[in-house]
Amino acid sequence: MGRSRPLIWLAPLLFPLFLGAQTAPELANILQRLDRLEQENRTLSEEVRALRADLAAARLTKGAGDSAGVQPSAAATPAPGATVDEKLDIQQQRIDEQAQTKVEASQRFPIRITGMALFNAFLNSKQSGGVNYPILASEPGVRSSGATLRQTIVGLEFHGPATVWGGRVHGSIYMDFFPGTTYPEMRLRTGSVGIDWQSRSVTVGIDKPIFNGREPSSLAQVGISPLTGAGNLYEWLPQIRAEQDFHFSRSTGLRAVMGVVQTHEIGPYGQSNDITEASRPGLEGRFEFFHSFDEERRLEIAPGFHTSTTHSQGMSVPSSLFSLDWFFNPWRRVEFSGAFYTGQNVAHLGTGTGQGYQIDPEDVCIVESRGGWGQITIHTLKRLDLHFFTGQTDDSNSVLSPGNIGKNLLYGGNAYFHLAPNVLLGLEATQLRTVYLNRGTRINNHYDLALAYLF
Repeated sequence: MGRSRPLIWLAPLLFPLFLGAQTAPELANILQRLDRLEQENRTLSEEVRALRADLAAARLTKGAGDSAGVQPSAAATPAPGATVDEKLDIQQQRIDEQAQTKVEASQRFPIRITGMALFNAFLNSKQSGGVNYPILASEPGVRSSGATLRQTIVGLEFHGPATVWGGRVHGSIYMDFFPGTTYPEMRLRTGSVGIDWQSRSVTVGIDKPIFNGREPSSLAQVGISPLTGAGNLYEWLPQIRAEQDFHFSRSTGLRAVMGVVQTHEIGPYGQSNDITEASRPGLEGRFEFFHSFDEERRLEIAPGFHTSTTHSQGMSVPSSLFSLDWFFNPWRRVEFSGAFYTGQNVAHLGTGTGQGYQIDPEDVCIVESRGGWGQITIHTLKRLDLHFFTGQTDDSNSVLSPGNIGKNLLYGGNAYFHLAPNVLLGLEATQLRTVYLNRGTRINNHYDLALAYLF
């Protein structure tokens, strides 16, 4: 037993040798990696010298360009062997270049440029009145044709940070060149600023009437809403609105919108020559019931209203309207949409006929009006969509004078072909029929070729 103790004490000395024998392959791998790293370092050193020479040449070129008023582009992607300082120099050049081209709000809000570059080539028959896309057929004249880019739309959208009670700020502004002739001028279409919470929102701005939340589809009539004068009340009005969502289940709910609008009224109409222009407040609302049958099929139906009072020549003329709009796609490729309204003194909401009321020597006559529009959309192919629509405005004849418009009807259709995800080719054909009291019906045919680039 006593002679075995020296062997025990030798065990700790022999353990490192045993361990070294086990790790010898790993040491060989480490040596191979060191050799590769040394070779890579030599390669990187050569690339660094080349990069420094390129940077020196770029600085000389930049100095020459600045003296000539030309700004050269920043350096390209840095070489793999570039040092930290050299990479920082290149990144700084990129940042300086981007700072010259990016869009940024003064308060650091992200801003997105959006819109549509739209080209239209059109042909009208003899009763267009010389208008590119008439909303009323007029006296017979000559055929008119032409091309325009005036319906191009440019928009800005922004989203801000969280605000009071966790709401998110959002806003937008959209403009076009529609009013211009030889030298187009930019025009404000719509704009809004609002705050969104989880199930409610408050918005102020200029937009369509609250009770009219839908529009037909058209690339031919964009400067004003499609089917204006034929059942679509589109007039853009200053307004403040509050919206609240109610969910009865995962697929069923109600979206309620109430607000105050500022109407734009011109009158009176009829025999009086004392034409006045005024703005009046109005109250509007819309209540949309929706239900989703599955991920592709849904039903939406929304009643709405408008009420205001017109003051003219010491008289008060009430304005009231009831509306109903809908959307239904019973099949994935087929959609039905439309709107209906009935009311009195509603010309200031965009009927197109301009007949809200008439003042006789002793009394005021209120014009009753009803109308609406409907559209069928068929998604035939992956890139082709078809739209067939019709609309009508019908004012009561009993209080109208001879020569006034009794009815205005439009029907037609168009086809959208997607040349690319953001490029549309549109073909549209419509017929407009305007009935003048005691003067018969005038007809105008319109044909349009459109090319739209969405950005």
